[in-house]
Amino acid sequence: MGTLFSTFRLRHIAVVSALLTVLAGCSEQEAGGAQGAQSQPPAVGYITVSSQRLELTDTLPGRVSAYRTAEIRPQVNGIILERFFDEGAHVNEGDKLYQIDPTLYKANVESAKAQLAVAKANAYAANLTAKRYKELATKSAISDQEVDDSEANAKQADAQVKAAEAALRTAQVNLSYTEITAPISGIIGRSTITEGALVSAQQANPLTVIRQLQPTYVDIKRPAASLIRMKNPDLSRDVTVELDDGTPYGETGQLKFADVSVDEGTGSVNVRVLFENKDNTLLPGMFVRAQVPSALIEDAILAPQAAVIRQPTGETVVYLVGEDNQLQVHNVKVTRAIGDKWLVQSGLQEGDRVIISGLQQVQMAQRMSPPGTPLTVNPEEAKR
Repeated sequence: MGTLFSTFRLRHIAVVSALLTVLAGCSEQEAGGAQGAQSQPPAVGYITVSSQRLELTDTLPGRVSAYRTAEIRPQVNGIILERFFDEGAHVNEGDKLYQIDPTLYKANVESAKAQLAVAKANAYAANLTAKRYKELATKSAISDQEVDDSEANAKQADAQVKAAEAALRTAQVNLSYTEITAPISGIIGRSTITEGALVSAQQANPLTVIRQLQPTYVDIKRPAASLIRMKNPDLSRDVTVELDDGTPYGETGQLKFADVSVDEGTGSVNVRVLFENKDNTLLPGMFVRAQVPSALIEDAILAPQAAVIRQPTGETVVYLVGEDNQLQVHNVKVTRAIGDKWLVQSGLQEGDRVIISGLQQVQMAQRMSPPGTPLTVNPEEAKR
């Protein structure tokens, strides 16, 4: 019985030893495999950043305003006899718009002509009298007082002629005002009165309005602090706009004017941009979004947005390929998006190799490596 128990015990020990040997071999293979996996550097793609001259633009709201606006008002009283334009049509400077009844003003012109004729006749007689009195005075036939009075009467008569001439010109001007003409060329709006309406000189409500739309202005409000940067002579003066529905407007405008006063309520300054507006797309009062040059950076650094990683702490970092292909992590500060890139304010310099692909493999390798252990990567320059 003792011999049987000893034999069973020996067999059990042999089986356990065999199992331990197999397990030890598997552990060595796994360790070797893990070590092999860790020894293989993660493949990454990178780009080499370079500095460039960059012009920044701001998107600002704007309103379209007419290049010139003329409110048409009568300068004399009377009844409108006829309208000579189609509402919404283009009119040229000098085109006849309305006709006011000229009957009274024609009569005033004729009356002024008659008064002028009377004044000229009186002046003729007074000058003849003065001339005769002057001749008689040389013979001592009349007194000096009578000579002086005749000369004064002649001068008064001449002055009355001038007054009559001025009255005639006034009457003629008033008569010309009965024909209301366009002071500028442009698109004429709707008429607020019809034939038969009574109008008065310098009334508050205009008869119609003419707006010149070619060219036209876009008025933009921008922060007063940006005026200093606008004075850079190298900064572009080109401005583009989008319509209210987001449609880009095909023309490029030119920055022409910046106001000299600041709005106390908003702290903004009015900037005016001139567009040719050849197709009359921009209409007065229309809302647009303008791309206005705001600053010029000579050595700007741009980093792809895919390369910039935001940490849970709120910091932004990029992964770089350093010397000997070792991984480096740099904190960067970005300011604004330029297309699919970030404008980097600090943390990068020209020549840095920024990793843009393979970042997941890099982060996994970081977690598997002991803290503080340098990580080597297998870099390949990515196509831009």
